[in-house]
Amino acid sequence: MRFEPTMKQAVVRRTVREFAASKLADAAVEMDRTARFPLGLAREMADLQYFGLEIPAEYGGAGLDAVSSTMVVEEISRANAAMGLCISVHNGVSAYPIYLFGTPEQHRRFLPLLASGEKIGTFCLTEPNAGSDIASLESTAIRRGNEYMLNGNKVFVTNGGISGINLILARVQGGETEGGLTVFIVESERKGLDKGPAEDLMGMRGNPVCPVSLNDCCVPRRNVLGREGEGMKVALSSLNGGRIGIGAQAVGIAQASMDASLTYAGQRYQFGKRLVELETIQKCLADMAIRIEGARLLIYRASHLKDRGLDYARESAMAKLYASEVAVEASRRGVQIHGGYGYTKAYPVERYYRDAKVCEIYEGTSEIQRMVIARSLLSEIPGSKGLRSEEGVPGRQITGRPSA
Repeated sequence: MRFEPTMKQAVVRRTVREFAASKLADAAVEMDRTARFPLGLAREMADLQYFGLEIPAEYGGAGLDAVSSTMVVEEISRANAAMGLCISVHNGVSAYPIYLFGTPEQHRRFLPLLASGEKIGTFCLTEPNAGSDIASLESTAIRRGNEYMLNGNKVFVTNGGISGINLILARVQGGETEGGLTVFIVESERKGLDKGPAEDLMGMRGNPVCPVSLNDCCVPRRNVLGREGEGMKVALSSLNGGRIGIGAQAVGIAQASMDASLTYAGQRYQFGKRLVELETIQKCLADMAIRIEGARLLIYRASHLKDRGLDYARESAMAKLYASEVAVEASRRGVQIHGGYGYTKAYPVERYYRDAKVCEIYEGTSEIQRMVIARSLLSEIPGSKGLRSEEGVPGRQITGRPSA
């Protein structure tokens, strides 16, 4: 079966590609050099509804399907990985979970702010002593009537330095579900929420990743996302969707590496020939092309399942795992094709190599993705019992769109 985008999807991809090439590619160099996030450029992207990709038009979003949303993230990341990361995280693990699990009142309060880009979103999960092992989170939420007092420390928060709305996972104390994990929607201006300095990153340097600390941060009960004690469910569903976004980002980086390598190999001469005429280089380029296309189709398949309201937990893990490893390999090959020049900042493949690596780490490391996939497979063995994913829940979850 051959995948063919619809006319609308093709238009979305072409429009984003043109914008990314004209506005985002040049900005990527300066963002990497200065480690500064371009707020003006973000406002332009907000006007194009890139901050509300899958949010319905009634809340100011673009109302795109998941496949189209994936294409947007891929094309932005192809030109500027740091901006692709911002868009992916904002949409995949902040705005969309509120749409999926939020109450009508939460929809009215938060979705227009997120879809318009007035408030940029985060998902605060990782802590100094917990990351892949969600069940070991130490942040607490003490229930006091209709309020919760949040305390804890989150680290490596993508978009943290510019965020206005943060989804924070904490363990409830004194509530109906003692010890249960719960997700809270916490506005950045709330007293008791503080942000540390931005991390000095290896790659994705234009994204303001920073720690977020909670010190007696008072949050009303109406800001609980989903139900109290259902934080694991909300988190896993969010991560499943977020992994598609990171996979799309990885495909964009891999494609950029391929583009740069083709251009360079067509211009550079060695042994009296252009590099592209050498069989060794041709084989290298062919391998890159095959793997990139395979990663792209895995991402589109996971997105398609999401659009149909079907379980895509395993497929998103497969797509994210393969695409991230393809991005690292494609950028590494790109540096090799460029030779000594690839090791300088004069050519973009050096940046692609640094940007690609983190795709194997965030939204679940490659090792965690393999655990998710394996345990999902094992859970289908007839008579199997108690096989669970790395976060303490079954390997396959139903994670479709909200019902009408």
